[in-house]
Amino acid sequence: MHMKTDPKAKLPENPKQAKSLNKALAQSEHVRELVEESAEELSSVNVVLKEELAEHAPVPEVVRALEKSEAVEDKVQEASEKLLVVNQALEGEIRDRDMLDHQLAAVKEQEEAARYAAFHDVLTGLPNRALFNDRLEHGLAQAKRHGWTLAVMFVDLDKFKIINDTHGHDAGDSVLQTIAQRLKENTRDDDTVSRLGGDEFLYLLNEIRDDKDIAPIAEKIIKAIQEPCNISVRDVNIGASIKASIGISIFPKDGTTADALVKNADKAMYRAKQSKSGYSFVQ
Repeated sequence: MHMKTDPKAKLPENPKQAKSLNKALAQSEHVRELVEESAEELSSVNVVLKEELAEHAPVPEVVRALEKSEAVEDKVQEASEKLLVVNQALEGEIRDRDMLDHQLAAVKEQEEAARYAAFHDVLTGLPNRALFNDRLEHGLAQAKRHGWTLAVMFVDLDKFKIINDTHGHDAGDSVLQTIAQRLKENTRDDDTVSRLGGDEFLYLLNEIRDDKDIAPIAEKIIKAIQEPCNISVRDVNIGASIKASIGISIFPKDGTTADALVKNADKAMYRAKQSKSGYSFVQ
């Protein structure tokens, strides 16, 4: 089943920046470890020098060397402490970035859920009338540009009310979900099937090469719908078999606008229902 992707604003994503931050932190931490090791080595050398001076008469050159070495030790230790502060700041930035990424992912998921809900039927998951109209308008534009033919089928389930009255609305909903799944399974990639509401569905056939190809598709849909719907509601098994009536309008001979094609298909469906013919074209 083909559905047009609706345009949406892109959320800011920069995985390279997060990767760069982690790399910078790893490198900085490695440098800090090296500096810390150097400070420890200098400290060990200075301890040895101090012990040497304590045991022997102080030599001016050795004293000066020790003073310089201790000064270097202090600077190296200070550098290590500053690097630690820098690394802690980087860790904080990475945590903030991870939190922001999670928040953005949650917002994106909510947006996608809201968008899906706006263009799909809650019960069946099929495109709703708004998305069907969008696909039909797009199909008409393509058909006019390329000289193609397309068809609109108005599908109505016969005597569906009996299911609700006899077995309850839960059973009716299960039947509708089963029928919707069968319609999806019998829909070409370039076509669209939607739930109009209640027990009514709309079916868009794009790029029809020959009008004679439409009737076999209608017959196939009717046959798929009529298969028994074996459902279970409140531990009760129900084998409901539903018949359908289909009205068919064809572009351009039965209408050149979306409204005209749907209205004419609706009228043809009522003729099919009255004549019990299964399907009927616009006359």
